[in-house]
Amino acid sequence: MRQYLVVFVTLLFSLQTVLAQAPKKGTSAEIYHSVQKLNFLGKALYVAAHPDDENTRLISYLSNNVKAKTAYLSLTRGDGGQNLIGPELRELLGVLRTQELLAARRVDGGQQFFSRANDFGYSKHPDETLKIWNKKEVLGDVVQIIRTFKPDVIINRFDHRSPGSTHGHHTSSAMLSFEAFDLVNDPNAYPEQLAATQIWQPKRMFFNTSWWFYGSREKFEKADKTNLLNMDVGVFYPTLGVSNNEIASWASSQHLCQGFGRITSRGSENEYIEFLKGDFPKDKSNIFDGINTTWSRVAGGEAIGTILNEVEADFDFTNPAKHLPQLLEAHKLISSLSDTHWKTIKLQEIEAIILSVSGLFLEASTDTAITNPNNSTKVKIDVLNRSDAAITLNTVGLTSVDESLSPYVSLDNNTKNSFELDLNVPEATDFTSPYWLSEKGTLGMYKVADKSLIGKPETPRAFHANFTLDFDGYEITFQKPIVYKYARNDKGELYQPFEVLPEATARFDDKVVIFADGKPKQIAVTVKAHKDNIKGDVQFCYSKGWTVEQETKPFEIEKKGDEQILEFTLTPPANEDESYISPIIKIDGKQITKELVTIAYDHVPTQSVLLPAEAKVVRLNIQRLGENIGYIMGAGDDVPTSLKQIGYNVVTVDPNSIQAGSLDKFDAVVVGIRGYNVVKELQFKQRFILDYVKDGGNLIVQYNTAGRWDKQFNNIAPYDLKLSRDRVTDENSGVKIVAKDHALVNFPNTIKEKDFEGWVQERGLYFPNEWGAEFTPILSMKDNGESAKKGSLLVAPYGKGNYIYTGLSFFRELPAGVSGAYKLFANMLSIGKENVEKKPAVKG
Repeated sequence: MRQYLVVFVTLLFSLQTVLAQAPKKGTSAEIYHSVQKLNFLGKALYVAAHPDDENTRLISYLSNNVKAKTAYLSLTRGDGGQNLIGPELRELLGVLRTQELLAARRVDGGQQFFSRANDFGYSKHPDETLKIWNKKEVLGDVVQIIRTFKPDVIINRFDHRSPGSTHGHHTSSAMLSFEAFDLVNDPNAYPEQLAATQIWQPKRMFFNTSWWFYGSREKFEKADKTNLLNMDVGVFYPTLGVSNNEIASWASSQHLCQGFGRITSRGSENEYIEFLKGDFPKDKSNIFDGINTTWSRVAGGEAIGTILNEVEADFDFTNPAKHLPQLLEAHKLISSLSDTHWKTIKLQEIEAIILSVSGLFLEASTDTAITNPNNSTKVKIDVLNRSDAAITLNTVGLTSVDESLSPYVSLDNNTKNSFELDLNVPEATDFTSPYWLSEKGTLGMYKVADKSLIGKPETPRAFHANFTLDFDGYEITFQKPIVYKYARNDKGELYQPFEVLPEATARFDDKVVIFADGKPKQIAVTVKAHKDNIKGDVQFCYSKGWTVEQETKPFEIEKKGDEQILEFTLTPPANEDESYISPIIKIDGKQITKELVTIAYDHVPTQSVLLPAEAKVVRLNIQRLGENIGYIMGAGDDVPTSLKQIGYNVVTVDPNSIQAGSLDKFDAVVVGIRGYNVVKELQFKQRFILDYVKDGGNLIVQYNTAGRWDKQFNNIAPYDLKLSRDRVTDENSGVKIVAKDHALVNFPNTIKEKDFEGWVQERGLYFPNEWGAEFTPILSMKDNGESAKKGSLLVAPYGKGNYIYTGLSFFRELPAGVSGAYKLFANMLSIGKENVEKKPAVKG
């Protein structure tokens, strides 16, 4: 069923097609649905802070029931979240979550926009958020997006009147939207934007409220609803065979990296929106009341409406091609509209319908996913008319290059026509990569040099094919992206984006290299070829105080896609130091300083991300005891790799294999972040884990979210421990050591307050706020204006061993190479081992 819906929505909302998706054609019911949307000239913009904040029920309802062109503006790309399905964090997580949002929009029929705001992590107040984001710039982005999209109605997900009561990003998104409503029509506000867009005034603004914002369902039932509009978003679409809330559930389930997969819902379901600004609708059942949403909205539109309303009224589900002459006539009239805004939108919509009703298949594909500047590749052109309509293929041309052909061939019914074009990629062609990562930004803002890109969900593709078709004397040019098409034995036909990459890229597999002593290490630089037969040199760059045995080494790679590893001997300085290393690839006088990161999941198109090729090197004077660490993976983190860096033998423990005595071989066992939330087996293995501690083992449990485990599972600790939502979001907040004599801050490394300098994104999250007397709190910390929190690091003896619970964000700090975090984690692993004999190495 789910596979069917993915096909259905891809067809139904072809205007939102992601470039990597396979070409699809709509059923008659889906074409009819598109005609209905073609006849509605109204827009709605939904505004929130992050991917997965959006209300897919309301977006789908507005798009599919009201038929409005509906968009979601997510101010951030969700870079500060966690990832339940893979290793991507920060910028790479933002790329993944961007694509998940686009996947959701393909399902619910909406568009997608973003600002330049960077999700820097949890924020407790909009004052902090807007300071880090740069309020003026993000507000300008919101103004620009509204002026460009031109919505009639704006709906905020969050309440602008409640600062400090929820995530600061949430409230800020509503505050910025609320302020932008009055600025978009002011020519003195961000006047530089008016060279590319125009002022605009939305008709009205709402807040998407619910009982939750009132504190309880009972309070909401008693509340004055005079200012509220109510919509039943559980409507059923007979022609599509699904209900709106089913579509919404499928859309929300695209946010897989955040664990949003859910059961579909059906039946009546109310959504409420509170009027905030503009004109209050006289008809409270119609969010667009008083707004002209017919073709008469635009000058010259009445004639178009007459034609297209007739198509809708008399739509032939058995032979949609019957309507092609009417659609072509409407296309002519739309092409002559003076309103360029609606002309552009409606031409795109009607052209998709024309392709569908005539069964036209237009495709430009390559047999390679990658090319390079100043390189050439073959582009296969396939054209197929699956109707009796008289259609001629006049020309096919490639954008950005002077390559075309003019076959002037008649397209007979169901006869495929194939051609080939040479794509010679210009030397100046930009590489394929997310545009917002091209330059280094700040903690709160991405840097985008080309202001025309602001708002766009992804980088426009470099090359498309233009197909000029003649419909009995009337020409229309259809544009299709060039795609890479291939097949796999286990999955069949697949599509990927066609990408432009450097001839080669280089990477360090370890993004942080820890030197626990003064001994040199072999640093591997992996060079990957994106072209056949390349050779050159790699120069190893490093900072003062560090030394490299041989700074430049040659490489030669015969086949594209192959790799060669070059090893450089790096010696650290005698004293503690943090620095960076980077490789420079030199080929024929060109220098390449990028690494390629590929993000590949089945539910989103494959993404190529070019980032600066660099690694952090850290010289530490660190002591540790114990050798063998068992690591139970949770929601995904890179802590095991970090522990290996300082000499630990880390073995990943399969939770299903845990039984009596199976953990005794480990000096310590670590449970990864959100382990008890996402690994159901742990509730059945908890008795064995606690027995391990009781018999003398050390257990470190990293943060979990309260209550998000099976209700039958009572506690994750041997004593009372109540998790809360307490967190310290300021990574620079002061930290006090409250248990100064405890081994955790004295053995084998002395921990001082300076060891909490240089932390990234946050101190920690989901601290316990209540615990048994058996626990000793080690640290105290707080955000500005709040009471001190002592639950970030708790330790309790249990039997012969020690149980440690920590909400400190080691999963961020260790991969970032934060020295103090390494020392403190080594102390946690070493607790109680002053006189313990070294255990033999454990094999993974």
